[in-house]
Amino acid sequence: MAQQTVAVLFGGRSSEHSISSATAGGVLAAIDRDRYRVIPIGITREGAFVLERDDPARFALDAEHMPEVVDNGTRVRWPEPSGDRMLRVTASDGTTIDLGEIDVVLPLLHGLHGEDGAIQGFFDVLDVPYAGGGILDSAVCLDKHFTKLALSAAGIDVAPGFTVRRAQWDADPEGVRARVRALGAVVFVKPASAGSSVGVSRVDDGEGLDEAFRVAFDEDSKVLVEARVAGREIEVGVLAGHDGGRARASLPGEVVLTSRSFYDFEGKYLGGDGVEIVCPADVDDALIARLRETAVRAFEAVDGTGLARVDFFVTPEGGLVVNELNTMPGFTPYSMFPKCWIASGLSYTELITELIEAGLRR
Repeated sequence: MAQQTVAVLFGGRSSEHSISSATAGGVLAAIDRDRYRVIPIGITREGAFVLERDDPARFALDAEHMPEVVDNGTRVRWPEPSGDRMLRVTASDGTTIDLGEIDVVLPLLHGLHGEDGAIQGFFDVLDVPYAGGGILDSAVCLDKHFTKLALSAAGIDVAPGFTVRRAQWDADPEGVRARVRALGAVVFVKPASAGSSVGVSRVDDGEGLDEAFRVAFDEDSKVLVEARVAGREIEVGVLAGHDGGRARASLPGEVVLTSRSFYDFEGKYLGGDGVEIVCPADVDDALIARLRETAVRAFEAVDGTGLARVDFFVTPEGGLVVNELNTMPGFTPYSMFPKCWIASGLSYTELITELIEAGLRR
């Protein structure tokens, strides 16, 4: 089988730059090199496309070293629409080198300009195939306000809450505080369009509410306030179906909080104490079936086209509340999405191949 060329794209301008880079490290280490020729392309925090070194170890994630795409002076030149798919790079000395034709792009970008439909639209304009979500599902799922609207319209339960825009908070903070109090003693304040728990705060009895809004508004001009939903945190991976078939759902995994108040950035990515990831989750077959079916329904509700991690709260009464969908979930070898699929019979390398091949087919 002839090798196909995959441009692995990571970094980006969002607050999740380092997580995207760490994801790339995992993918570069595990991608099937017999099947694919890889061109690693980083996006700096300023938005420059640079040719990166194919060195997974550079992008290891730990508390002492957050991986970063640095501006090395190169500039990647994407193909022109309707022409060949020749990828070129201009070196720091001004010379231009042909890197060969690319078959597909694998975007490993989280947050704004990567997971919101922007980069997907860019590649649609260039007529370059890409893996993962499309424009609409990416945009809807990054904005939690619109995610909740889409899910509610499909009859899927979501957490009680409301959206606050910066102008509303500035004009009538006391009115907003009154609405927050009506939600209950414990609420979560989160940016509408950010991931990896960036900018999310738990507020108990109103303590620290103003600071929670400040932190969230630093990330987005639109903020969600949601009531705490008591229950187990269960997550399910979804992959688009083959040849027009229905999407497929993985076995569920569970986030078990032993001493942490919620699943924050440190607990997710930096090995913070108080969090355990259990895959597959310890649930009965009937609940597994309900979770998988509801995950696929949620994927369909947002017109999912690539992949998603669907995050649930399972209440003590057995209710399923969808918290959010991530169309580019954490994808390091230690993240929930790959772990759910590994538990379902797909290796990490096979999962990467699955995404690339789906992008090629589309």
